[in-house]
Formats: sequence, C-alpha cells, structure tokens
Amino acid sequence: MALLALGVSHAAQPPQIGNEAPALLVRTLDGHSFDLKALRGKVVIVNFWATWCAPCRAEMPRLDAFYRQQHAKGVELLGLSVDEASEAPAVARIMKSFSYPAALASSAKVDGFGPPLAVPTTWIIDPKGIVRARLIAGTAVTKDSLEHAVLPLLEPAATHP
Repeated sequence: MALLALGVSHAAQPPQIGNEAPALLVRTLDGHSFDLKALRGKVVIVNFWATWCAPCRAEMPRLDAFYRQQHAKGVELLGLSVDEASEAPAVARIMKSFSYPAALASSAKVDGFGPPLAVPTTWIIDPKGIVRARLIAGTAVTKDSLEHAVLPLLEPAATHP
C-alpha cells in the first residue's frame, strides 16, 4: 500500500521483455536529469531498491562493481529507491558508498515502470530501448547474471549473425 501513496504514475502491468522500455524521467539525488529515452545507444540498468531491503543492499556492491567496469563501454545504471520522500537523507547516505546515480521513485516526473512487484527488481534495456531482461530477488544480480544479460548487448552489431 505504501507504494501506491508515492504519487508515481502506474503502468497497468510491468514492462514486457522484448517490448520498448517505458518512459522514465527523474531527477537524481545529485540534481541531474535521468531520461531513459535520451540514453538510446547505451545499455541501461534500472535497479529498484529500498533502504530497508536487505537483499537490495546486498546486491548494490555487485551492481557498483559492474557499473565501474562497464560504464566506459556504454553502460548506464540508475538506482531507483522506492523509499518515501522523507527517507531521502538515508538514501543519499547509503548511495555515498557507490559510484552510480540514484533517485527516488516518488520524485519521478514520469515512471512508466510503475511500482515494482518486489524489490530488488533490476531491468536491463538494450541500446535500442528494448527491455531485454528482468532480474528479481536478492540472488538474481550476480556478476555472471549481469555479464550474461548485459555484455552481449554491448557487442558491435558486426559480431552478430
């Protein structure tokens, strides 16, 4: 119920693998604009998490390590916290340990993803803006799962048959 009170626009259903990613426009905690559509040409990872979610917190170092290794190769990552707006200081404090940007879902101008069915939920969007994977639960985000879902999307088109 708390998620319904966030004031986030809701999608009728979660995005579907193979379909175009929904719009996501939000100001990050550091004041920058994150616009999913403007990131076409890059692989984008959107991770829904919360400060109170132990599995979320456990996977954040893996996400951060992957982001630091792959960012220069065209990977973007946003940690989208489902915490209440009043928890923004706690979210910011946690994010100081990580190099990727974060935002509060409640501050999104547009969030076509809607509230996640569970946290953590991680979406992988390809350079053409198509949803390619959804990783759910605290054990889903591993070095191997990220490499399997993301690295093929970074390969030059010439290497695909």
